[in-house]
Amino acid sequence: MEKPEQQNIELDELSKARQELSTLFEISNAMHKTLDLEQILFIILTGVTSHSGLGFNRAMLLLLDSQGKYLEGMIGIGPDNGEEAKRIWSLIDEQKMDLDGLVDSYSFSRQLLNNSRFFNQVKGLKIPVKEPEGGILAKAFCDGMPFHIKKENFGSFPGDPLLAIFTSDEFVVVPLKAKDISIGLIVADNIFTRRSITKDDIRILMTFANQAGMAIENSQLYEKAVVRAHKDSLTDLWNHGYFQFFFEDKLRHAKNHVSYLSIIMVDIDNFKNYNDTWGHQKGDEILAKISKVIVDSSRKVDCVCRYGGEEFAIVLPNATKKDASIIAGRIRANIEQYHFIPEPGHPEQRITVSLGVASFPEDGNNKDELIRAADSALYEAKRTGKNKVCTAYIKS
Repeated sequence: MEKPEQQNIELDELSKARQELSTLFEISNAMHKTLDLEQILFIILTGVTSHSGLGFNRAMLLLLDSQGKYLEGMIGIGPDNGEEAKRIWSLIDEQKMDLDGLVDSYSFSRQLLNNSRFFNQVKGLKIPVKEPEGGILAKAFCDGMPFHIKKENFGSFPGDPLLAIFTSDEFVVVPLKAKDISIGLIVADNIFTRRSITKDDIRILMTFANQAGMAIENSQLYEKAVVRAHKDSLTDLWNHGYFQFFFEDKLRHAKNHVSYLSIIMVDIDNFKNYNDTWGHQKGDEILAKISKVIVDSSRKVDCVCRYGGEEFAIVLPNATKKDASIIAGRIRANIEQYHFIPEPGHPEQRITVSLGVASFPEDGNNKDELIRAADSALYEAKRTGKNKVCTAYIKS
């Protein structure tokens, strides 16, 4: 017959195992409610750091880039200092927020993350996958095994970029895998509570990381499918349908945050004549080349779309009319200076574009008004000589 002490130990272990399964189920369930990658990454690290989750003080997540050369910092969750940690934990306790509650606060928390020093440190990380340049992170990724790093081991990794962020006495690095292939890493520590990281902590984090890896892969596959559905096959620009969605979304954001939004409409001058002279295949080549010039001349945050035929549309978040006019002028000049040679041995062809600019709020309060305003400005550029930028104006 078992002794009472032994029975108590077994009951404690059984209770702990049930709690672990419950926690993993809760986090897994939350991850499967969305296919949005950014939100999934937030859910993953919320699960790692929340009291009702795995309970680490801080965590960051890195993913392999599309070229397979670097691990890029995607998100970091955790207080910047001890005082902030106590304040956040007290607030969670007061409001009795469980994991679902924390996940539901994603929109609000996303704004706070942008102002977090830790989050911005993580977002700036770009670690070579190749050893030894990539240090601890590259080794954990390539080996596909967890690393439990303690202070006494720090000397083995001089100048490691990870140690500049994770300044606690110990931390753990675990690989994120999909179909047994490493796709990223989770790094976690207990910098504020100083609670030791146990073998059980690492075991459950590894189990969770395997689930997280599959959720990330599913999201990435979904995003690739969405991109394919919304890309123009000839120019590789976003198509008309995505333009409408993106413009509507950014206009809503501009209204809610009292910020600016601009749109540029672009049309190739005399494109029909070029097609008639050189044929539609050469016309397609011109469309593809001009598309690249427009993208290269725009900002990374701008959404460049093929509006239809030889017309393009660019949505410029947080850009005034003056900002948009400068960008439109750069696009016009770069296209005019580009060397278009339709056939070897033939003279260079001069291709130009006309552009119309309109901005929220001065030129319209909704999507249709702004498109009409930009179109009118484009028509004015065509009417008055082409190869120029015109801005919308409010008629008295």
